[in-house]
Amino acid sequence: MANQFKSIFLILFLYSFLIVSSSVSIAQVGFPYCENFAGGSTQSSTVFGGSAILTSGVLQLTSNQNDQSGFVYIDIPFSSTFGIKASFEYFCYGGTGADGLTAFLFDGTVTNFNPGGFGGSLGYARRNNEPGLSGAYLGIGFDTFGNFGNNTESRIGGFPGIESGFHPNSIVVRGPGQGISGYQFIVGKKVNEGGVFGLPINQRFPLSSGGQGTNRVTDPQNSGFRQVFLNLEPNPNDVGYLLTVEMLVTTEAGNPRMVSIFNQEPYSFEAPDQLKIGFAASTGGENNFHEIRNVIVEVSNDEGLLDPVGEDIDGIASCAGQENTYDLFNTNILLPNENSSLRCIQFFESLDDIISEGEDICSQGNCRPENRELILPQGVFKADLEGGGFTFFPNSEFIGETVEVFYTITDNYGKTSSGNSIRLLVQESPAPVSIESELLTTGQNEIRLCEGESVVLVAVGEEEYVRYQWFFEEELIEESVNSEIQVSEEGGYRVVAFNSQNCSIESEIIKLKNPEFPSVQLATPIIGCELGVPLDIRSFIIDYDILNFDYQLETPEGLFLENEELAEINDSGLYLIRIKDKDLLCWSDPIEIEINVIEEPLLVTFDYEVDGTGIKSDAEGGIFIDDPIRFISESSGGAVSWSWDFGNGNTSEEENPVHVFGKKGTFQVSLTVSNAIGCERTFELNIELTQSYRVMFPTGFTPNLRENNFFRPKVKGIAKMELSIFNIWGNLIFQTDELDTDGWDGRLNGELMPSGSYVYKVAMESTDGDEIKESGRFLLIR
Repeated sequence: MANQFKSIFLILFLYSFLIVSSSVSIAQVGFPYCENFAGGSTQSSTVFGGSAILTSGVLQLTSNQNDQSGFVYIDIPFSSTFGIKASFEYFCYGGTGADGLTAFLFDGTVTNFNPGGFGGSLGYARRNNEPGLSGAYLGIGFDTFGNFGNNTESRIGGFPGIESGFHPNSIVVRGPGQGISGYQFIVGKKVNEGGVFGLPINQRFPLSSGGQGTNRVTDPQNSGFRQVFLNLEPNPNDVGYLLTVEMLVTTEAGNPRMVSIFNQEPYSFEAPDQLKIGFAASTGGENNFHEIRNVIVEVSNDEGLLDPVGEDIDGIASCAGQENTYDLFNTNILLPNENSSLRCIQFFESLDDIISEGEDICSQGNCRPENRELILPQGVFKADLEGGGFTFFPNSEFIGETVEVFYTITDNYGKTSSGNSIRLLVQESPAPVSIESELLTTGQNEIRLCEGESVVLVAVGEEEYVRYQWFFEEELIEESVNSEIQVSEEGGYRVVAFNSQNCSIESEIIKLKNPEFPSVQLATPIIGCELGVPLDIRSFIIDYDILNFDYQLETPEGLFLENEELAEINDSGLYLIRIKDKDLLCWSDPIEIEINVIEEPLLVTFDYEVDGTGIKSDAEGGIFIDDPIRFISESSGGAVSWSWDFGNGNTSEEENPVHVFGKKGTFQVSLTVSNAIGCERTFELNIELTQSYRVMFPTGFTPNLRENNFFRPKVKGIAKMELSIFNIWGNLIFQTDELDTDGWDGRLNGELMPSGSYVYKVAMESTDGDEIKESGRFLLIR
């Protein structure tokens, strides 16, 4: 009884210690990893999703609603060599009793994390066509409802003999899997019943602390408290691990007890080189709250790990008033553990500070931000976020003094060295140094050079420096120990100057740049169309910019013209044009261009007539709207193309086209001609069409002769006509409305009418809609 009391007291002491020690969430990388989920935030490596939320100091994976699923994993891979040990409190309460929670391990190299099927698969195993956890290695299910231990929903295996049955209040281990393969049943324990798969009566307990209306139980002295302790220690006789699962449970107020679920149960599956740990929970048609807090993850085989070893470091110089960079801890330390790496260094003002840190399990492997920066009167130490580098900025008033601090090194297993000292002598820093050059002006930090050219850089400062180091793109330039250096390679240059105390000062970076040549584009064709007028090539250069660039033209004879001289080109031929930046001496590669300058004047004019008649004026009979008009180009000077615009939307590319206007009006007809080099000239002429029709009446006719034996008007431009013939007494003797009629033949009812005067009346409509009415006398001659 005394031993049992002592064990329970130790458990409660450890529990209280862990709660206090993990009450502050500290960012870290590696193990031990402590996450209490308090304070409304988590460490950057704690990743959760689904329905998981932070609330009231816990991570709630599901609420007491149906069909909920949530997960969390620690995104820190750990070596599988030394196993893993973890503990966490979990709270299952307040619902109708489903489904449960899993703690799982998966391959640390998985980049796209995906939980498994939920419901009875608890976010680990396959669920019908839903794939299981990506890269799964091991899943331990705390199954309230009873499906995780059976073979329903396409899961593989279950409690022997009753694989398809329900197994409430069971803790089940399932094996590795990927996608829809694997995740087989390994072993299970029914914690609230007896039998071959159960527990003795005095050890039984339900996984849930209570049903609907109950609350979270956080005090181990109160009934309903649950805490899980997992240990996967490397199996010395086989691959895989020996799995131990224990739970601290309270089913009677004031009497917490430790229950062994699995004791060194062989888990004979070869582990990936790196593993990660996580948790998931789900509800289905029934529900519960599922929550966790105070997660602590450590290396299992801690006894098999050795502490890193550091060295006392002395005789290191520092320069006052500037940041000094050191990389001492990548060589002056020993990392004895397999696959171990340096996680961080931490600084302390005294050894006592290191000792007090070591008393806290969550601080032992923790890279605390407050220990990565140490502020002293003598200056400030800052450790790099990763690796063994650090900086020291000593204050100038401590020149000549030695600063002593203490440090520890921590590896990725959370093992930390016992602490060592480092002593740095504060020395005087040199005056600032800068780089000057004949090609640099004040405020510039860039020198532009043509490729292949070089420039001399000079280190200048208000002190007599004893030596120099020149750097090109962070690489030391060998044998560059003088104040001057001649350089030609494009990139960044800086100089470090040293005083007699061997303290250095660094200049700004000066960039040497070989800029790309600007491009030059010209509008084509490049032609000069004014006889005797020089051609200005600049007007053809697109985005011509004389302020920033120079332009060069090489003639066919090999002469070079620049800038303003490009305005005096008189000869045709193939030329070469180049461009350069104004501040540089090198020209771009040449571009060949063709220049054509007119050699004879291009003249344009035209004439016109009614096609084939020579008529072009009213005096000659006039031009009617439906007359075909021939336009005749009379251009000279080598025209090779003609473009006519008739002023009514119609055009032609013929040299001498024929066009019918079809209506009255004044039309501006233009002719544009081009010669072989692309020069153009245009001539315009107004053409007036005032006559849409013409009507001419004969004064008499002779019916008995072969000619002039019908009476009708001669018409042009008439669309409709009605002709009526009367005798002198007003009697109608002939009428027609046919436009193509021969006219009156001088007869009435077949009888030739007597000679004498007769009267005509005519009503007509022209092709453009004019109405014409005329009447008059004519003679019938026999």
